[in-house]
Amino acid sequence: MLEVARDLLGCSFTFNGVGGRLVEVEAYRADDPASHSFRGRTARNAVMFGPPGRLYVYFTMGLHFCVNVVCEGEGQAAAVLLRALEPTVGLDAMRRRRDFDDPRRLCSGPAKLTQALAITRDVNGLRACGEGGLRACFLAREGVVAQGSAAWARRAPRVVATPRVGVSAGVATLWRFVDADSAFLSRPLPRAARP
Repeated sequence: MLEVARDLLGCSFTFNGVGGRLVEVEAYRADDPASHSFRGRTARNAVMFGPPGRLYVYFTMGLHFCVNVVCEGEGQAAAVLLRALEPTVGLDAMRRRRDFDDPRRLCSGPAKLTQALAITRDVNGLRACGEGGLRACFLAREGVVAQGSAAWARRAPRVVATPRVGVSAGVATLWRFVDADSAFLSRPLPRAARP
């Protein structure tokens, strides 16, 4: 799961042709008190228990959706929350959906990201690489094209691990992974992690 979280940085995530380059993620697993799966399987978190490669979408605070990628084998609850991306495709649609112009703030948080990409609970459980006419795809950092999207010529991210954001349990766990050189993060790097 931690390897998957690191590897997702620099990948591109698009949903119905709108998206960009992932610059911030957080990892969660069943033995983690901050994880939705910590107390066991429920109807809400069942997708976290596999199979891997599925989108786990949940509603939080009665206001927002958040999207994760399930990343362990069947029965082992683990997922990576997509916290922020650098928007590169479909900026006009993102601006309309978020009623905001500054590209650095369009997808700089998990709720902002899902709002900008119009991701709702309807995609919960779908494959991360397309299903049922929906196009939710990860594209390789090297610029491999998938699902007809444009190639992504990107530098390798400088990955830094920090504590996760907004959790009340497992606070010191360094499972938030960021591209430290990105201007599109949801929160600045802690002082200790800055170059």
